[in-house]
Amino acid sequence: MPDVIERKLRIAVLGTRGIPDVMGGIETHCNALYPRLVAKGHSVTLFARKGYVPNNPCTCNGVRVEPLWTPKKKSLEAIFHTAYGVMFVAARRKEFDLLHVHGIGPSLLIPLAHILGLKTVMTHHGPDYDRQKWGAVAKFIIRMGERLGCRFADAVITVSLHVRGTIKELYGCNGWYIPNGVPLPEVLPPGKTFAKFGIAPGRYVLTVGRFVPEKGFHDLLEAFRPLDTGWHLVIAGSTDHEDSYSKNLRVLAASDSRVVLTGFIKGAELGEIYSNAGLFVLPSYHEGLPIALLEAMSYDLPILASDIPANRELVEETETFRVGDVDSLSKRLGGFLATPVKAASKRARIENEFNWDLVAEETERVYRETVAGPKRTGAI
Repeated sequence: MPDVIERKLRIAVLGTRGIPDVMGGIETHCNALYPRLVAKGHSVTLFARKGYVPNNPCTCNGVRVEPLWTPKKKSLEAIFHTAYGVMFVAARRKEFDLLHVHGIGPSLLIPLAHILGLKTVMTHHGPDYDRQKWGAVAKFIIRMGERLGCRFADAVITVSLHVRGTIKELYGCNGWYIPNGVPLPEVLPPGKTFAKFGIAPGRYVLTVGRFVPEKGFHDLLEAFRPLDTGWHLVIAGSTDHEDSYSKNLRVLAASDSRVVLTGFIKGAELGEIYSNAGLFVLPSYHEGLPIALLEAMSYDLPILASDIPANRELVEETETFRVGDVDSLSKRLGGFLATPVKAASKRARIENEFNWDLVAEETERVYRETVAGPKRTGAI
């Protein structure tokens, strides 16, 4: 075998809907990570899900994006796509050195990859079985994905310290801690985005994410509604699959003229919204390591976040409120809006701890050790 320390690696990626312009934390992670690995000389093929990306293979910032069929149903698409993808990669095994699977749901198929002789890396992006959208059967299956991924993957990466501690306690699995990253942004002045949405710089509360129950946007809307304030509440995001939750969220938002739903925005438009927010709120019930919160930190925004473990890794206790406690959140919001305060700068911490270039270096290290090392037997 050529010296694995020197040679360029050929990486297959599964577990993501696609890149570049697809909502989701895993999608944002992959969109930032893999172009950096390509820039280091590695070859990356990301197997996306049809319906989220163009139907034909394409190249995005050096990453080859190949769409594979999947049923357009949220309870089935990830598992079917991953199963198809594992077999697809196995059939082309001479083209790849390893397979990287993102998320514990798709990791249910890592034993299949193991049986087929593929070296695998799993990234654990958070305990997805805590998501409120899943029923008991789905939660069980996702937990099984976590267990089997930790048992059969040749290397396991966790994006947060609390997740690394959890899998060590549950399965005796020693994961690599490699957090999400975020680039240090240019702070943009107010522009045409503000005329578009009818908001004033520094006079709105911002939250960002998909319309799913675990993001807690319904709590934020309920907490904001009774406040006597001229501030707006801006929710930047949308949904992949319109369902009763997202529909109810839109109805609740429409009942208050101060609430602005921007839809899915990105690039300069999103940067402009971040740059000029007066307060960022993340009321999540579940996160791995929230990129939206890292982004808010990179803009030095004042923050209020639910006190879940992932958020507590990033913010001070004084910046948290009890998760699901609408009254507490409403009081904290009201107090801030009456007397806004400037946040201490967090940009230095972002640059030193949550830097995508460092994330790429550490991920490359995991890949090289995985390719050079013996294949796991499946024992913990």
